[in-house]
Amino acid sequence: MSSTTARAGSLPRYLLTRLALVIPMIWILITLVFFLMRGIGDPIEAMLGGRLPADQLAERRHAAGFDRPILIQYGDYLWQLLHGNLGTTLTDNRPVSDVLKVNGAATLELAFWAFLIALAIGIPLGRIAARHRDRIPDVFLRVSGVLFYAAPVFFVGLLGKLVFSVWLDWLPVSGRANPRTILAISHVSPKTNIYLIDAILYGDPKYIWDVIWHTIMPAVTLGLLVGGIFLRLVRTNLLQTMKDDYVEAARARGINEGRINRKHAFRNAMVPVVTVMGLQAALLLGGAILTEETFEWQGLGYMLAQYLTKRDFVAVQGIVTVMAMIVVVASFLIDIITALIDPRVRYR
Repeated sequence: MSSTTARAGSLPRYLLTRLALVIPMIWILITLVFFLMRGIGDPIEAMLGGRLPADQLAERRHAAGFDRPILIQYGDYLWQLLHGNLGTTLTDNRPVSDVLKVNGAATLELAFWAFLIALAIGIPLGRIAARHRDRIPDVFLRVSGVLFYAAPVFFVGLLGKLVFSVWLDWLPVSGRANPRTILAISHVSPKTNIYLIDAILYGDPKYIWDVIWHTIMPAVTLGLLVGGIFLRLVRTNLLQTMKDDYVEAARARGINEGRINRKHAFRNAMVPVVTVMGLQAALLLGGAILTEETFEWQGLGYMLAQYLTKRDFVAVQGIVTVMAMIVVVASFLIDIITALIDPRVRYR
């Protein structure tokens, strides 16, 4: 086989290897979540113990199938998962798939805007910090990045609500939209459960602006946290790349630092950053619990906290399982993107 053919086949082999790891990883995560949830105890007893007599608890336990052997329950759970059935919540008798559809759309909306804000903050400011290494802009941006990352997200959210909602009265305190907007866009067909899209489909500018105003503060709060991570990563990797031999060769040819930074170093510096960006995006999609709790943004994180409080382990199990699957699939997609950006990855 020629070297050209080997190079051409390296990417498919690399991707097939990574894909072969996805299925066992998902199975392991599903198994861990299932047995950890069952290890906590009987869901019916945990949720209703002390509220119902023993015979009614036994009846509820039998109806839910929790009185069967644990391996039988596990096999049934895997079979249901293969058919797309994540179960029904114990507290409100709601299909978990419906929770993922409705509340997952809220998390997707928040995560999308937060991620855009994080990119807008992290990448350009990281490049500026690297270009002005150890000078005033770099010191200021490094400190800012640490503050963005280290500050508790609920504290930043509460501080933002105090300043921009209470003192200045610029932005709403909480929620995804006011009740009038929610009522109006609820009649949109087809309904996406992403309020901005539904408001645009409804076609009334006042509802669109209402959704945007409600989104600004939670998206910025979460975006600052992730943006601080991106800022530090871009700076660190760009500085490391600027020490490589090919960059020194570019300097020797008389190319100015700005062009070296922009054309030569930045792309290679972004390879490890893309991995972290992808994982952060997956975690955002999984639900930023503290942000959603602080702003009463009824996404997956908010619902997960509510179901945990109510000890609805069926709902918790379904939501956590999907969050874990999102992270695994995101990791696979990151591998694809990384291999396309940096051909060296394919031969490792």
